[in-house]
Formats: sequence, C-alpha cells, structure tokens
Amino acid sequence: MHRSAENVATTLRGLGVAGQVRELPEPAPTAATAAAQLGCEVGAIANSLVFDADGEPLLVLTSGAHRVDTAQVAVLVGAGSVKRANPEFVRAATGQTIGGVAPVGHPHPLRTLVDRWLSAHEVVWAAAGHAHTVFPTSFGELLRITGGTPADVDGALPDGPASG
Repeated sequence: MHRSAENVATTLRGLGVAGQVRELPEPAPTAATAAAQLGCEVGAIANSLVFDADGEPLLVLTSGAHRVDTAQVAVLVGAGSVKRANPEFVRAATGQTIGGVAPVGHPHPLRTLVDRWLSAHEVVWAAAGHAHTVFPTSFGELLRITGGTPADVDGALPDGPASG
C-alpha cells in the first residue's frame, strides 16, 4: 500500500473507524471512476476538494454528484475569496496529491465542510490518501472524524437531505 494510504489507514484506526482502506485495481481520480469500480452511485462518493479560502486551506467533502459553488462556500465560511487550490497548495495542506486526498491524515487539521447530500447514502466512499485507495464511511462519521460542519455546498436551495 502507498505510504499516504498507510498513513490514512493508521489515522482511521486511531479515530475508531471500522471501515478498512481498500485498494482498487485502477486509479480512481474522479467520482465517476470510483463509483464504477465500487458499483455504487456517483453521489455516494465523497470528493475531498481543497480550496484556498483567503490563503487558508478549506476542505470540502462533497457528493460526487455535485459541483461546489465557491461563492456560496465563501459566504458559509466568511471568506472574501474561495478558489480551487493548485496542486502545490493541496500537497502542502494535506501531504497528499489531488485525486487521492482523504478527509483525514493531514499534517494539521483542516477546516472542513461536509455536503449534506452525502447523508442520503448509508455507505459513503472516500479517498484514502492515494488515487488507488478508498474507505467506506458515513455522513455522520465524516462529520465526527473531520470535526466538519454540515453544509449545502452546491448552490441548490436548502431542501436536500438532512438540511435544516
């Protein structure tokens, strides 16, 4: 297993996560490729997206079926600007590379938003530190292990699952 994935697996065990890191036969750098290999809906994939929020890293765990509305996220976190982080910024903030960023296992905890739409799925799959690795989890567990805040991040009206 890749060093980043081993670090994530160790972190998950330390957090009491029962789901095991799983290596996929092919890389899964997108929600669609992960869902195809896992045999699940794209919406059950938790994309770990790192943004630059006024120079600070912000992790947004969003359903693979959504696009993040950066203007809405900026309002949610009180930032003047939220933009997609470049690969160097992502690596510095997470110790991981784009396409395999996990919700945990970073050098320092990241401010995190968790897409409420993930609550519609009993099992949610998240990257585990490398493009070939994932682990099963849930919306509630993602909130717990990241210290994240539930949020509507896609710009839709707040009538989706678990909103309110």
